[in-house]
Amino acid sequence: MSSLLTWSVMLGTSVACYAIKLVGYLVPARWLANERLQRVNSLVPVVLLSALVVAQTLAVRTHVVLDHRLAGVAAAVATLIAKAPFPVVVLSAALVSALVYRLH
Repeated sequence: MSSLLTWSVMLGTSVACYAIKLVGYLVPARWLANERLQRVNSLVPVVLLSALVVAQTLAVRTHVVLDHRLAGVAAAVATLIAKAPFPVVVLSAALVSALVYRLH
């Protein structure tokens, strides 16, 4: 991919994102006050973060791979269920992931 094409795509995407943001100001306030829309809107960040975690844990390019990353996420989930502090969750996930990687 040429440098010119890369910058063209970057600038075009930036302009499109800014235009979408500007169009958002034209949406009537009564549409945004809809209870169903507010419930859905409150769930969007949770869904996106969950999808990102799954994609980063299980995917390598176009393949599904079960490796040390899944063990780390499982350790993080276990410590979250045990209501451990966040630094403990991160450390346990890192340690379990490193241990499984080393043993494999």
